[in-house]
Amino acid sequence: MKERPLLSVNTERPTRDQAALSIDVEDWFHAENMASAIGREAWAGCELRVERNTMRMLEILDKGKARATFFVLGWVAEKCPQLVRAISAEGHEVASHGYGHDLIYTLRPSEFRMDVLRSKSYLEDLTGEPVYGYRAPCFSITEWAIPILKELGFRYDSSCFPTVAHDRYGRLTGMEVDTPIVSLGDSFYEVCIPCIQLGQWGLPWGGGGYFRLLPYWLWCQGMRKILRSGRPYVFYIHPWEIDPGQPRLKEVAVAYQFRHRVNLHRCEKRFAALVGAFAWMPLCDLVDCWESACSRELPQGLPS
Repeated sequence: MKERPLLSVNTERPTRDQAALSIDVEDWFHAENMASAIGREAWAGCELRVERNTMRMLEILDKGKARATFFVLGWVAEKCPQLVRAISAEGHEVASHGYGHDLIYTLRPSEFRMDVLRSKSYLEDLTGEPVYGYRAPCFSITEWAIPILKELGFRYDSSCFPTVAHDRYGRLTGMEVDTPIVSLGDSFYEVCIPCIQLGQWGLPWGGGGYFRLLPYWLWCQGMRKILRSGRPYVFYIHPWEIDPGQPRLKEVAVAYQFRHRVNLHRCEKRFAALVGAFAWMPLCDLVDCWESACSRELPQGLPS
């Protein structure tokens, strides 16, 4: 079926305190779909495409006058320090995607702590600013990771996907489709990836392959449904998703090839349209707005 033209979509802009945009800065060979074909020892020999793709995203954001959160993989930051500085110089939030793109539940807590601290310290050295946000690779968050993030000085995590079962996603208790931002104590928040309620299930509506697979007009309708419900909306995307020219690997299973490559040739156009169709803010600002609104709702005299 032929896709509807992007220009036919209503571009009414919702209020600015509702929609947050995030970019997980990793290269094409870091994606878990590639893991069976490209081991970590081979990363250094792969073609780096992340800098060019991320700079293109910065151009799109600048044109749309949008600010975003960039969850930067520490490995990428070490290879492309000038990219991290450029992101920060453009007024975007620099946050952590860990260092080595390991799924959290494959690590021991001590290994996770070292991975995250390595990334956080390096990003802060590059930007001269504190790093407050974290997102787990492939949303592989676990309960035991939260106290470590608090200890290391993070203010929020954005890794929980309250959705149907997925072979890579992690889980946190108490996360529901209708509670998009949850206080986990000590002024620390979980900012969930949005879903649309479908019976007992949450239908993923946050970005990535879902954004590339579904028609653009339908995606915007779903976004507006979430925003009209009074919930904030968080979008995520990777720089490799606007890069149809990235290498193809025969060793990758067909199902993983499909997950990784579906509609790559359309994604840059869709992303640019989405940036222009809504008003966006970084996640740090969204958390500030949420915290401020919650404190105003508390009865006078009670601690916040």
